[in-house]
Amino acid sequence: MRGMIRFFRRPYANTLIAVLVGLVVAAVVVAATGYNPFETFATLLYGAFGKPKYLANVIIKSTPILLTGVAVSFAFKTGLFNIGAEGQYIAGTICATMVGVLCDFPAIIQVPLVVLAGIVGGALLGAFIGFLKARLGIHEVITSIMTNWIMLYLCNFVVQSNTFHNPNSNTALPIHAQSYTMILPQWKMSDEGIAYLVQRPWLRDILLKTDLNLGFVVAVLVAILVSVLLAKTKLGYELRAVGYNKDAAQFSGIGVERSVVLCMLISGAICGLAGALNITGISPHTLATLGAQEGYGFNGLAVAFIAGCSALGCIPASILFAGLVYGGMTVQQIVGVPSEVINIMIGTIVFFTALPGMAPKVARWLEKRSKRNDSKNADVTQGEA
Repeated sequence: MRGMIRFFRRPYANTLIAVLVGLVVAAVVVAATGYNPFETFATLLYGAFGKPKYLANVIIKSTPILLTGVAVSFAFKTGLFNIGAEGQYIAGTICATMVGVLCDFPAIIQVPLVVLAGIVGGALLGAFIGFLKARLGIHEVITSIMTNWIMLYLCNFVVQSNTFHNPNSNTALPIHAQSYTMILPQWKMSDEGIAYLVQRPWLRDILLKTDLNLGFVVAVLVAILVSVLLAKTKLGYELRAVGYNKDAAQFSGIGVERSVVLCMLISGAICGLAGALNITGISPHTLATLGAQEGYGFNGLAVAFIAGCSALGCIPASILFAGLVYGGMTVQQIVGVPSEVINIMIGTIVFFTALPGMAPKVARWLEKRSKRNDSKNADVTQGEA
């Protein structure tokens, strides 16, 4: 009993309970529609991690939502709700594509330049939202939602512009090959590379059948840096202090307006980095006309909540989210279960994760029950004596 009480008091207990409840709800829905829940979950697990190329694709899909999740978590820890991660992500893709098309330098210059362009695009948009919040008092939720749509239509405008439009298509021109961040892009397509990979089927599946790139490594490093920034630095302390109590922070000499703008700038920069890495790391390495939001920012919001707004917690949360989405496609193809079941599971997990008091309440209930049992045992012992 004491072990269970300690478990439910852990910060990760709420997330584990939410995942378990999500699986149970999904199992009930699957059974109600006439499918076998055990076969469905086995296929889901196989579709996400059953082959090297499946695992590689899960990692690829988790990269942008890991970064947007870290961005949302960072803003939330400093008292801001960055629901505009989607727009900042699109801003990053726009700037990275424009620079990748217009510039043609050697890779050692081109790659940092294109990635930096994406970071700057997201950072400027985030800083603009922060400025409106700090100086004019306009809530960041309102402005960030509006900028999501502004960036969507700006993306479409750039795609259709004379400078960037790819003729006879609904996409912009692809960035130059020197901008790619894929792993060994030239070598794996050479005769030498193909001859080497033929002898190693697992590596061939990863390198030739996926767009495995350096994005996930960068995303993990960013998550670690953000965690250190918030927990170990003076700047992180000031930003968290503003999030906890603006009046007290201002009284202690912390520049509240500067902190709000800086927080949104950093959050936007991380989202812009996600957009840039998607352009440089995944085919077709360009923009396409958007009919709706791509969802990377909103999925990052879900990942942030699953992780309890912990930057490091976003790493496993993003892999879980990407695994459910990617494995869900296999479930639909093999078992025939509708993909909406996976969305129900994800929604249930996020819903219960958003109830942070659930695990502590269970811990208190178990503690009271343990005390009552101890009291009854003591009374029985005294009576026998």
